[in-house]
Amino acid sequence: MSRPLNFRQIEAFHAVMLAGTTTGAAQMLRTTQPSVSRLLAQVQQASGLKLFDMERGRLRPTREAKDLFDTVQRHFVGLERIEDRVAAMRRSGSGVLRLACTPALGLGVLPGAIETFAQRYPDVHINMQTVGSQYLREGLLHGTYDVVVTTAPLDGAQLEMQGLHQSAAVCVMRPDHPLAVQPSVGIMDLDGRRLLVLNADDDVYLQLRGAMQEHQVQPASEIETTYSSTICALAAAGSGLGVVNPYIAAVFADRLAIRPFTPRLPVRVSMAYPAQTAPSSVTEAFVEILARGFQALPSAA
Repeated sequence: MSRPLNFRQIEAFHAVMLAGTTTGAAQMLRTTQPSVSRLLAQVQQASGLKLFDMERGRLRPTREAKDLFDTVQRHFVGLERIEDRVAAMRRSGSGVLRLACTPALGLGVLPGAIETFAQRYPDVHINMQTVGSQYLREGLLHGTYDVVVTTAPLDGAQLEMQGLHQSAAVCVMRPDHPLAVQPSVGIMDLDGRRLLVLNADDDVYLQLRGAMQEHQVQPASEIETTYSSTICALAAAGSGLGVVNPYIAAVFADRLAIRPFTPRLPVRVSMAYPAQTAPSSVTEAFVEILARGFQALPSAA
């Protein structure tokens, strides 16, 4: 090839091959027939190939033109795919929302936000994972998730953190439990009771354990488990008292007595992004919906 072909020249050649005439090609490209003829002449000159001859005033492509068209056509199919992808991304951001959260939020708050989001963006593929807090930061840093929502503190290094909501832990029990008649449950009420607790790395558990030590509260026994949802299920079965975040307690409200707990044990919901990657428009849209959902919930200052 004598000189590289530019895109405009290739586009003119492609249009002529499809339309069969320079006039038809000009209509396709929304330009003039002389402009297409000039570009076509440039293609032949730059390529060093005879691509057309004239027969009774009509262009007739040569074998070289047809071979070149096969290659050009594959190029234009690729461009159409790119344009289709851009259009899909314009409608719905990247087309995929990858989020993760702690299990309590996955049961309690996020389903409603996801349903609202799915109705507004039906073409977006949603991947939601409920995992332990130790995996949330790792997933963000490795590009597995676009955003995570958590009630557990995360190391902010290399993450962009944003607070979403603040509340306080509540005490849960069966409706016929003796303490259910009280308007609230205090730390001293746990003394001599069977207590349902989370694993030692949970923030609510650590606060509760500190308060029990400070007030010298000694439960009769403890049942330890991994998830606050399990505590709620055990409490509903009459296995004891539990102190959990209010988001998961609300899921079991039809089976539990839920009472404020003193001293106040703060529960903070945070959202995190990888600091090195800007959030997609899909992620931003979901975060806006989620934030509004939390704003509708009662807060504890």
